[in-house]
Amino acid sequence: MNRIAVDFGFIQIYWYSLLILLAILSSSIIIYFEIKKRKIDQDFFINLLFNAVIFGFIGARLYYVVFNLDYYLKYPIEILEIWNGGLAIHGGLLFGGIFTLIYCKKYKQNTLKILDIIVVGLILGQAIGRWGNFFNQEAYGAVTTIAKLKSAGIPDFIINGMNILGEYHQPTFFYESIWNFFGFIALLLIRKYPRLKIGQLTGFYLIWYSSARIIIEGMRMDSLMLDNFRIAQIVSIGCILIGLYLFFIHPRRGLRFENLYAKDDE
Repeated sequence: MNRIAVDFGFIQIYWYSLLILLAILSSSIIIYFEIKKRKIDQDFFINLLFNAVIFGFIGARLYYVVFNLDYYLKYPIEILEIWNGGLAIHGGLLFGGIFTLIYCKKYKQNTLKILDIIVVGLILGQAIGRWGNFFNQEAYGAVTTIAKLKSAGIPDFIINGMNILGEYHQPTFFYESIWNFFGFIALLLIRKYPRLKIGQLTGFYLIWYSSARIIIEGMRMDSLMLDNFRIAQIVSIGCILIGLYLFFIHPRRGLRFENLYAKDDE
């Protein structure tokens, strides 16, 4: 597996970096069309996205480093080597979410309304970004056989990429990417529901993504650990609880989502 996409000699561009960039651009394009359709101040949202991406990026790296602290204390210079992987989505969601909350409070915007717009593009970005793990040969599962991978309908190029040190592994990155893509489609459909309330899209996103993450994380061999517990599973349980509240309980007193897509279908 060649991790380098372009080699200029004096500098190399890695597939991981390119796919993370593609994920950010794809998410931003989806979100841009959302805010344009809803006639939200573009300067407000562009500043929000720009800074949320930066804080999310920093958070994703810090989160990963903290849970591998013994290693990075020995090799601190490697903290900067993000092209080698090591961006934890939960850290990115945490830092990016905190910034979004503060920013929306400052400019007196409904945070859940803004998050409902963001999550549609966000989950697509997650689906794309997981492919960076493929080229870095990380976020993979237990040892399996080529026969089992073929019988599961896994494409040959993925099977070949999952041959790590002579053993075939479950492509858990692929399972999560596919799940996230279907989540993107589901959000596109749900936002057309005419009685949708503010916060429900965010709630659905948290439930959808976190439910699969609990299962897929249990299959991985490189999980971030806290003693004998997988951190991502613990965080995902918390996210599901928040998602259930936003989807089922909060709407009882929440505001109606400005459903422009439902109007288009009439």
